[in-house]
Amino acid sequence: MRLTRVLTCCLGVVLALAAACGDDADGPVGPYTETLHFTRAGHDVTLHVEVADEPGERSQGLMNRDSMPDDAGMLFAWPGDTESGFWMKDTLIPLSIAFVTAGGVVIDVQDMEPQSEELIQAPRPYRYAVEVNQGWFGDNDVRVDDLLQLPVGVGQ
Repeated sequence: MRLTRVLTCCLGVVLALAAACGDDADGPVGPYTETLHFTRAGHDVTLHVEVADEPGERSQGLMNRDSMPDDAGMLFAWPGDTESGFWMKDTLIPLSIAFVTAGGVVIDVQDMEPQSEELIQAPRPYRYAVEVNQGWFGDNDVRVDDLLQLPVGVGQ
C-alpha cells in the first residue's frame, strides 16, 4: 500500500514536470510580428514585419516563400552591430533590403534577385536589416538617411 502511494506521488511529480517543460502552445515559435514606421520630415510609412532576432530565424529569413503581402516584410535584428551579408539562395521572391544603424538610420538600400548566391553587404556595420518585396522602398519613398522607429524591446 505504501509503495503504491509513493509510486503514485512520483508519477504525479513526473507528469507535472513534463507538463511544465513541454511545448508551450501559447509561447512564440519562430519570428513574431511587429509594426515598423519609417519617417522623414512629416513623411511616415508603416510596414508589418516578422522579427527574426534569433540565429536560426535570421538564417531562414524569407526562404521558400512563394509570395509576401505588399505591406509586409521581415526585420532582422542583432544584439550588437554586425557586418553579416545576405544572399537569396532558396529565396523565391525578388526582395529589397535596407540596412539600418542601432540609432535607426537607414544607411543603404539594395535590390536582391531570387535564388542568387551573390553576397549583399552594407557599406558599414549595422544593427538591423529590413527585407521587403522588391521596389517597396522606392514605391513608398523610403531612402537613405530616413529613420526607422523600432517598437520597444525589438532587438534587445
